Amino acid sequence: MTTALLSCAGRPVGRYGYGPGADSRPYLHPVTTLAGTPVTEERPADHIHHLGASVAVPDVAGHNFWGGRTYVRDQGPTELDNHGTQRHLGWKLRDPDGFVEELSWEADGTELLREHRTVAATGLSATAWALDFSFSLTNRGRTDLSIGSPATNGRPGAGYGGFFWRAPKEAAPPAVFSGTLDGEDAVHGRAADWLALAGDGWTLVFAGATDETRRDPWFVRTTQYPGVGSSLAAERRLPVPAGATVVRRVVTVVADGRLDRDAAAAHVRKAVAA
Repeated sequence: MTTALLSCAGRPVGRYGYGPGADSRPYLHPVTTLAGTPVTEERPADHIHHLGASVAVPDVAGHNFWGGRTYVRDQGPTELDNHGTQRHLGWKLRDPDGFVEELSWEADGTELLREHRTVAATGLSATAWALDFSFSLTNRGRTDLSIGSPATNGRPGAGYGGFFWRAPKEAAPPAVFSGTLDGEDAVHGRAADWLALAGDGWTLVFAGATDETRRDPWFVRTTQYPGVGSSLAAERRLPVPAGATVVRRVVTVVADGRLDRDAAAAHVRKAVAA
């Protein structure tokens, strides 16, 4: 696996792994606060296919770009030989504070999607920075396809797939809240302009930065494990017709300390406007 460092205000804040040996997809780990506190986890024992911050989708035309078992309707989680790979094709731009990358989503020797990915780190304050992560998925083939999730395949509440962030597991579960709601049960499966996860000395605030992204519900786990994702196919499959492109953009505030609701909202406003 090849790695590239991501910096903000001259400080290293992330490492991006890509290329051969990067499992099934490129990913950011470790990502840290400006003070150096890690806020991602890689291959944890509870879900060894969780890889820091990445774009992971469990069902692209029946192929698994998430890792682990595949949820099969009326059968449950099943080990299948259906795993795809996000192959790094090259850089369009590569700077210390960000990059633009081209990737090919491939399975069984066929390219299903071509991805254009843009990642940028921006300073917000002495204790916070923002990771701006956008991706566009284009179906360059002649056949329509669709993106699904375990929920669309029969597992209620498991609509994960898309931008996903695995946070560190600590002695106590992190707090989670949106602009109006508190707790995992309240925020999971709902759309919200932003969502905050606050752990031991750190806070992550995830914000949809486009109208389409803001319409996607959040997938949230805190008690079983700490993770947040923006769901592409929470309740129904997302069609990607031949020649069509799906675009999403998530901006994540990475802050030292535990932010309250007002501080989280203020950081989001600054991050999305930056």
